[in-house]
Amino acid sequence: MTGGNSGIGLATAQRLAAEGAHVFLTGRNQDTIDAAVATIGDSATGIRADVSNVDDLTAVAQAISARGHGLDILFANAGGGEFTALGEISADQFNSVFLTNVGGTLFTVQTMLALLNPGASIVLTGSTAAYNGTPAFSIYAATKAAIRSFGRTWATELIPRGIRVNTVIPGPIETPGLTGLAPAGQGQQLLDGEAARIPMGRVGRPEELAAAVLFLASDQSSFITGTELFVDGGQSDLKMPSQIPTSPQ
Repeated sequence: MTGGNSGIGLATAQRLAAEGAHVFLTGRNQDTIDAAVATIGDSATGIRADVSNVDDLTAVAQAISARGHGLDILFANAGGGEFTALGEISADQFNSVFLTNVGGTLFTVQTMLALLNPGASIVLTGSTAAYNGTPAFSIYAATKAAIRSFGRTWATELIPRGIRVNTVIPGPIETPGLTGLAPAGQGQQLLDGEAARIPMGRVGRPEELAAAVLFLASDQSSFITGTELFVDGGQSDLKMPSQIPTSPQ
């Protein structure tokens, strides 16, 4: 599980461990990795790794291989972005976000392929940003559109091995990654603004995403591959209550 040291990744690591899995979780910060592992205990192994670095991913694969059980679940979750208006996007920013989100997802899956057991499940993390046209978020949204394409293509490629590939599509979820997009001290204002645009009237919780990942990773979804599961409070598919026309009196 990449990006397993906070937010959605940590909540999912905790949920999978509670269901009996041994979880290998990665992140770029050793302190947050250690703190994450401490919340799980002996059912977790933390490895400092940057998904944009293939050597780091190779080291992760070696650690997993040494345990001798292969992989039943791969959750390619690491990623991030920032708000930047069109006209202000730099080449360095473009390269960094694409390398982490797109390259990191690609090379995570590619590096772990040999470890995946027959019947394994791959879950990718997409985003409603790829669908909703959020201003000043074009680079991030484009990376998540690429991940959507990866999921559909890889699902077809891996059917002969009995491996399923699906993409979970979070809406706004209360995580450090989301609140970190806001200027200092304005994290709650950002959450409130996002909640106002969601039909259910609130942002999601990391454990709600974790439940969706568990479903896609488990045999409960054994006839599902190449699909996207939206966990967004109806943001992508429903009208806001105020937009629903009322019947004439």
